[in-house]
Amino acid sequence: MLKFILKKIGYGVMVLFGVLTTIFFLFNVLPGDPATVILGQRATKESVEAIHKDLGTDKPITVQYFFYLNDLSPISFHNHKDDNNLWYLNPKKYSWTPIATIGESNVMVLKIPYLRQSYITKRNVSEIIIDTLPETAVLAFTSIVIASIIGIFLGIVTAIKKNTWLDKSVFTLATIFGMSAPSYLSGLVIMWLFGYILSDYTGLDPSGSLIYVDEWDGEIIKLKNLILPAITLGLRPLSIVIQLTRSSFLDVLSQDYIRTAKAKGLSTTKIIIKHALKNALNPVVTAISGWFAGLMAGAVFVEKVFDWKGIGNQVVDALSKNDLPVVMGATLIFATIFVLINIIVDIVYGILDPRVRLK
Repeated sequence: MLKFILKKIGYGVMVLFGVLTTIFFLFNVLPGDPATVILGQRATKESVEAIHKDLGTDKPITVQYFFYLNDLSPISFHNHKDDNNLWYLNPKKYSWTPIATIGESNVMVLKIPYLRQSYITKRNVSEIIIDTLPETAVLAFTSIVIASIIGIFLGIVTAIKKNTWLDKSVFTLATIFGMSAPSYLSGLVIMWLFGYILSDYTGLDPSGSLIYVDEWDGEIIKLKNLILPAITLGLRPLSIVIQLTRSSFLDVLSQDYIRTAKAKGLSTTKIIIKHALKNALNPVVTAISGWFAGLMAGAVFVEKVFDWKGIGNQVVDALSKNDLPVVMGATLIFATIFVLINIIVDIVYGILDPRVRLK
């Protein structure tokens, strides 16, 4: 079992290494100069050169790449004496614990991965992510819960009512609105319909975040603002869950042990709950676990439409301002969450089903 776990962790580390390498080289070939983004109209030749020196962008691309890896690595190597050195252990950037001294001026440290600073706000990207990620996580979790509960129920119903008008209508609606419509389009329609046209009946606002800052009362949690973006974000996984549950249930209901249970005179409810449900939901649980990680990244457009103050909204703003460190840091966080969830799911399957560890 330990070998299986280490193998999955190793695969995850290699995936993350590939992601961060792709991110670095992709964003470094984009047009634009970070110095001009930072300085704006105040840019002079001397100030631009100073910014390039501070960011290390005056160095060859390979040096920049290894410098980027060193910043992200929890165990890194730095110069702790020369503050003009690119590898200088700057206390304004890093929070560290020394591990070993190498020579007279170099040191190996254990530190929190450094995701750089925003070009616009000058805040550490890690601070921006810590402030915005919880709201995105709440939105994604609520969406996947809604999609799972409704999707499994409708999937079971359509499987039992196969080829009836109910089965065909649910399948058609799920395909059209869930799979075909882009999330930003669905969001605009839902916001217009329930936030404007029917707002007197629903009591919902067309936009707004989970936490509202009142001038007198401070931070107020407004759960009703979660409803519309959660429904919008959950439409696509809802469609997948309905179709997977239906397909899996139809497959299970055709098995011999189900026919045996029917022959014994067991009611349909008992057959579904005691015999079919557990076996039919295995692929559905796998899809749900993968979709949660996907929703964290897929919330970008939904958050922008509903003005939800999550990390997705922050990424859109950063892209519009060419604030690359924020975009790169958020992308890495999304990839890390996706990898961690998949590792956990693989380990759980390995514990529940020993055959998985042999593949």
